[in-house]
This record gives sequence, C-alpha cells and structure tokens, in this order.
Amino acid sequence: MTDTTSKTTAIQLLRAYHDNIQNPDKAAALFADDGVVELPTVKARAQGREAIRGLVQGILRRIPDFRFKNTQVWIETPDKVFAEYSVEALVPDTGKIYKQTYAGVLIAEGGRIKLLREALDTAEAARAFSKD
Repeated sequence: MTDTTSKTTAIQLLRAYHDNIQNPDKAAALFADDGVVELPTVKARAQGREAIRGLVQGILRRIPDFRFKNTQVWIETPDKVFAEYSVEALVPDTGKIYKQTYAGVLIAEGGRIKLLREALDTAEAARAFSKD
C-alpha cells in the first residue's frame, strides 16, 4: 500500500481544514501529532490533535455557523501556503455578526499540517463578542 498522505500539499490541507471546520474530529485529524494552531493576536495556541479539536469545538460553541469562505491564495509551494479568508456568522450570545478576515500561513510536513498560524482583526472580534 502506498502512503498518499505525504503527497498532500499545503493548499490541499488548507482547503480540507476549511471544508471540515464544522467537524472538529476531521479538522484535527489533518494535523501532525504535534501540529499547532496559533492565533497570536488573541493569544490562542493549541498543540496536538486533541487540543486542536478542543479549540475548534470552542469556536463552534460560540459561533455555531462558523465557516470559512472567499479564500485568496497569495503564496503557494508544496509545503507552505499563505492565504486570506473570511468568516461571517452570527454570535448567538450577542446577536451580532462576526465578520472577520483571517490571514493564515500553513506549513505542511509529511502530508499533515505542522503549523497553522492565523492573524485576525481583534477589534472586530471584540465588537462581535461584546454584549453592549
């Protein structure tokens, strides 16, 4: 049997992550055992599939309709991709729309996500989650 996962490119992994964001188990399974999701602008970091699954579950608890759309790829190599993508979804606790553009870099290794680092607009996140 041939190992096809090692041929999975960074852009394929990013698209798969975006396509599976509503399924925390499938999203987390795309990562290496020690893979990392980092959102430095909001001081969030999850390492390992279990922690990443928990991070995605937490996002979905707060924004049940969280889905990525409008991906614009700026840089792409087989093992790295840099892209911008957006989310527009209701935050039920506040009744506000979370409208966000992310800038993300994904590094692939051995057909899995080694690192996904994303930046976002913290002021927009604060507005969407504030109950004022």
